Amino acid sequence: NLATDLRLALCEKMGMLADHGWPIIEHLLQRYGDMPDLVIAAGLCHQNEAREWLLELLKRSNDNEKLQLITLQSLGCWGAEVPIEILTECIHHPGQEYRLAGLQLLQFRSHRLTDEELLGYCNEALEDFRDSVVIAAIRIIQRRDGKAISERLSSLCQKGSDTVADTAIRALSCIETKDSQKYLSELSKTLTNESRRALAQRKLDEQFRS
Repeated sequence: NLATDLRLALCEKMGMLADHGWPIIEHLLQRYGDMPDLVIAAGLCHQNEAREWLLELLKRSNDNEKLQLITLQSLGCWGAEVPIEILTECIHHPGQEYRLAGLQLLQFRSHRLTDEELLGYCNEALEDFRDSVVIAAIRIIQRRDGKAISERLSSLCQKGSDTVADTAIRALSCIETKDSQKYLSELSKTLTNESRRALAQRKLDEQFRS
């Protein structure tokens, strides 16, 4: 729908105006109500006032699941400031989009967490039956280089789907610590899936060639 696409594009442009865009967005919200495109624009402008408005919208939109999800997604960049209860509820929600929104919030909070705390928040997502959720969680934990992170990635290489295992092996190879190399070496010898075992060996060889 051209009109819908044009409206969304205009709202995105307003969001990109940052502190100059928020007063315009706020005025339009007051005039037209909580339109999804304007909610997205509020998130894009990255203003504290917009964040507080989004948090308030989250409280008063309990009966509108679609609006709740859009609001959570729009709060993504404020993961460090959003109450931890909201993040936790998203991560434990059975819906795929809710979990992905929760992981987006976690991504911006992860610098405040220890490896163990981060793995605790990601555990349910790492056990999810949907590859997209598991991979999103892998993207978050692979930024750490602790032994517990390497161990968790190694376990995903063994029991996850082929797509998850491929992502986990590549994530493990990016860490480049003695622990990650040890787990790659073990995987290159013990994985029963031939293609996974070959990938682990190739990624291990690449580290020693560089």
